[in-house]
Amino acid sequence: MPRRTAAGKRIVSVPELLLPDLRTRLNTYAGEGEEGLVFIGPKGAQLRRANFTRTWSKAITEAKLTGFHFHDLRHTGNTFASQSGATLRELMNRMGHSTTRAALIYQHTAMERDRAIADALGRLATEALTKQDQDGSGT
Repeated sequence: MPRRTAAGKRIVSVPELLLPDLRTRLNTYAGEGEEGLVFIGPKGAQLRRANFTRTWSKAITEAKLTGFHFHDLRHTGNTFASQSGATLRELMNRMGHSTTRAALIYQHTAMERDRAIADALGRLATEALTKQDQDGSGT
């Protein structure tokens, strides 16, 4: 079993768009109360690896997905968070990583993001040059 750090226990904000579905899922399938487990096994106990593998396989089969692994959700979430403009420290906090090495594993580069970065740099440069022209103080 992987070694866990204190960074692994955290509160994570989710997009408001997901809240109705998340509430329904928790009310229907999660353990009772604030300390209830989010994922429970068929008999209401902690979900074990063997049970989870069967549950996940059934779910992806019913969804007609192939080659899709549970951990892919983590990669996707961290990539989207990175593309939203999150800093490395913010990504580390969000993903529960205590080292930059671990956080960087989940980041993927996309040419669309490179274009967005270049566009943002251009806007910042334009703003700085406009400000310099207006007050003559430079940047």
